Amino acid sequence: MKISTRVNHPPAVAVPADNRPLVAPIYQSVKFTFDDVAETERQSRGQRDGFQYSRVSNPTLQQLSLTLAQLQGRDDCLLTASGVAAVNLALLALCKQGDHVMLFAEMYQPTRYMIRRLLGRYGVTHTMLSIEDTVGIEQALAAKPTRLVMFESPSNPVLKIADIEAITAAARRHGALTVLDNTFAGFHNHGQFEIDVFVHSLTKYASGHGDVMGGAVIARRELIDRMRQDFIVLGATLDPHTAFLIQRGLKTYALRYERQCANAMHVARFLEGHPQVARVSYPGLTSHPQYQLAQRQMLDAGTIVSVELKEQGGSPAAFANALKLFAISASVGSTESLVQPGQLMKPRDLNESEQQWAAVSDRTMRLSVGIEDAEDLVADLQQALSAV
Repeated sequence: MKISTRVNHPPAVAVPADNRPLVAPIYQSVKFTFDDVAETERQSRGQRDGFQYSRVSNPTLQQLSLTLAQLQGRDDCLLTASGVAAVNLALLALCKQGDHVMLFAEMYQPTRYMIRRLLGRYGVTHTMLSIEDTVGIEQALAAKPTRLVMFESPSNPVLKIADIEAITAAARRHGALTVLDNTFAGFHNHGQFEIDVFVHSLTKYASGHGDVMGGAVIARRELIDRMRQDFIVLGATLDPHTAFLIQRGLKTYALRYERQCANAMHVARFLEGHPQVARVSYPGLTSHPQYQLAQRQMLDAGTIVSVELKEQGGSPAAFANALKLFAISASVGSTESLVQPGQLMKPRDLNESEQQWAAVSDRTMRLSVGIEDAEDLVADLQQALSAV
């Protein structure tokens, strides 16, 4: 063979069955092949295992899918190129023209946009409530046939806790599916509830290092199989190398989350006693309005602390600018601590009463607590509060 042929047909290297790699390789290949057409056809019909095209399936992605499904206590998982893609593709796959969706003012703004604007263009209607309005949820579900209830717990950014048992029970009574954005709580939380579909941004805690993006939709096999073809055709597929990095990040998931939760509690207790702080929202504090509910539902209180600065406590922007260890940044879940001021999170798409439900003001600060030394984080917060 001439050189141009040889470099495109390199020698195959087979790993013996009893000599597997300890870390699975990255299958950075779009295409897979069989030795004959018959086997290719059998695989495409689901009559044998194997792979053909990475937009449909890939060994690296399959390993990550199985890992995440097991962590969340469900059968299967679909992977996407971002967390927003996971939310949006789940909604597109589960809804059709004429369906009705319930959502909440306290949830992630892109999710609200998807339901209210994009799905609305195609004839999907919606009802928006506060996640605290359990009576209103029951009444709305009884009043109108609803396809699905989409919610978060804890909510972003003020950490309201949804009564998951009440919401899922109401949804089941009225024939609606439940979709929970479980990103803030993590894969180890909420699997005990009868949630139909979990969505996660893998960009956050799964990766943990702020260097890749991804999303996951996790559910029982029947629902995943129903959504799979839509996901394949819509094409927001996770890249194999990104899947490998997320799988690698998951090795320290439990260690990171435990340290971040411990640090968040330390930070929350410090801030709760500070004279320049009007309110601290952290589900691990007994002062949280839904502390008992959080204790019943969650194994821990999470890694996010929401703070409301007093009016006389100085400029929120100046406070964020004065922080040295908390970087001003969107997203959460990284090993380093982050701060997001309220002026960057205000729900401007909501009306006045809906904004009151969301409870985000210019003086709200969302702290995503990392794995640094807890005393160093407190010292940084102390100096920043003193500076303003």
